[in-house]
This record gives sequence, structure tokens and C-alpha cells, in this order.
Amino acid sequence: MLHIEVDAVGNTRHLHYAPYLDYRPLAQGEPGVDQILARPECAWIGGELERQAQTHAIVRVVPEHLDEVRSRKLDLIARTEAAVKDRLTKEIAYWDHRAQELKLQEQAGKPNARLNSEEARKRADALQARLQKRLEDLKLERQISPLPPVILGGLLVVPAVLIAAMSGRAPPIPERTADTQAAAARARQIVMKIERGLCFEPTDREFEKLGYDIESRVPGAGKLRFIEVKGRVAGAPTITVTKNEILYSLNKPEDFILAIVEFVDDEAHKAHYLRQPFRREPDFGATSVNYDFAELLARVQPPR
Repeated sequence: MLHIEVDAVGNTRHLHYAPYLDYRPLAQGEPGVDQILARPECAWIGGELERQAQTHAIVRVVPEHLDEVRSRKLDLIARTEAAVKDRLTKEIAYWDHRAQELKLQEQAGKPNARLNSEEARKRADALQARLQKRLEDLKLERQISPLPPVILGGLLVVPAVLIAAMSGRAPPIPERTADTQAAAARARQIVMKIERGLCFEPTDREFEKLGYDIESRVPGAGKLRFIEVKGRVAGAPTITVTKNEILYSLNKPEDFILAIVEFVDDEAHKAHYLRQPFRREPDFGATSVNYDFAELLARVQPPR
């Protein structure tokens, strides 16, 4: 299941996670679907969106997905082929040698009562045929091609500010001090530099509110690393993580990294990576969760 997002100005992009985890359905007392679609802000929504999404899937998303699947599958096939060759070649060599031994014994007038050279030869030939069949099957498995994408459905994402305006109330505005913003930006810059040093290709996505801060491409593999960055003063008691960030980490556990940057002073810092940082979803009504800083640090690894 792959997800494509189309916005009001026609931008189309592939979301590398399940975006519906970030949203909630309309609540009782809020404007209905017909009311929302009647708004001038929704005039861009029409039947052509499906064609636009499908075109983007064919041109961009499917090739990326194919590269990712092919890379993983070809690696598995290569390892399987090596194991099959190693095991069956050894068995074939054994029965070849055994057939020759039995043949010499039969020619010397000392046949084996339980196994003759012809039976041993048949086993060697059967194993050879089995090896060839297995290698042919693996060759076919290498021929990976995509099916045309099929659109299963769509959903409309309505900004909370529009719902609030239609309901006659002001939306809550999260406060963020300049110092906090500066520390977060510094932490992201540190992690971006680390990613480049590891030969990855990072992009800052912090202001897109995707559930992570940095999207880091793995060259030649068609894969992405999703990194949430937390900058904290050394010795801080907790780290606050949003519900969106926790859900994203659980949705992409193999590709998500929590990067923790400890600020020792104005100049010095320590960077840590933590994979699979969260073990369960937050409670339904929670918007964020505080985690013990020391407990997280006990599980970190050097960046890699």
C-alpha cells in the first residue's frame, strides 16, 4: 500500500508512511463533508485528482518502490543461490565419489549389499537435476517487474484552522521560543552533517510536520532513513515526543531513527542514534509523551 498526497496548488508527492495515522475523523458538532466541500478553499477538489495521483504513481512512486523491492530481493536471491550451490554441490561431489568407489568394489568382486554404484550414480544425477532446477527458479525470481498501480480510495485532509474558522472558534497556536527554535535548528544541522559523513543524502523536513525532521536517502538503494532530532542540554530530565512522531516510528520501525544531540556547552555536543525508540502507541487522548532522558540514553548507539 503506497500513499500519494496532492495539495491545492497541484504539488504531488509520495508519502513514505501511512499518513492517515496523523489525522482524525470529523467530530460531532463540526462541519460536515458537504459544508467543507462547498467552501471556496476546496474548489480545486475534483475528479481529475485521481488521474493526477495515478500518473505520479506510475512516473515516480512505482519505480522507487520497484528499486527498493528489487534491491532487497536480489540480495536475498544472491544469498540463497550461494547457499544452494554450496550445499548441493557438496552432495553431488559426495555421491559422485561414492559411485566411483562402489564401481571399483564391484569390479573387484566385492559388491555392497545395501547400495550399488548405479543407485549412487542416480542420486548424484538427481541432485544435479535438482540444482539446475533450483538455479532456473532463482533466475526467474530475478525478473521483477511492477503491475500497474490501482487506486483503492482517497481521503480529504482538512486543516484544523479551517474547521475552527467554520465552527466560530480560534485554533490553539503552539508557542515556541526563539531559543528552542535555535537549539532545534542547531541539532538538525549537526545530524545533517553526520548523515553526510556517513555518505547518506539528508534533507531537512522539519517544517513539513511529517513525523520526523530529516529524510536521508541511501544512495543506490532506493531507501530512506527517517530521523527525528531532539536537542537537549546534557542532564535534562525528559525528552518530549509528539504523538505523530511516535506513530511514525512504529509505522516504519526499520527505517526510523531518534537522533539525540546532547549540548554540553555552547560549543561541545554529543550525538546519539536510537533505533526503535518507542514500544507502544500513546494513549488515544495524548498529544505528546515525556520520556526519561537517561533511559533513552542507556539504549543509544553511535551514529551509523
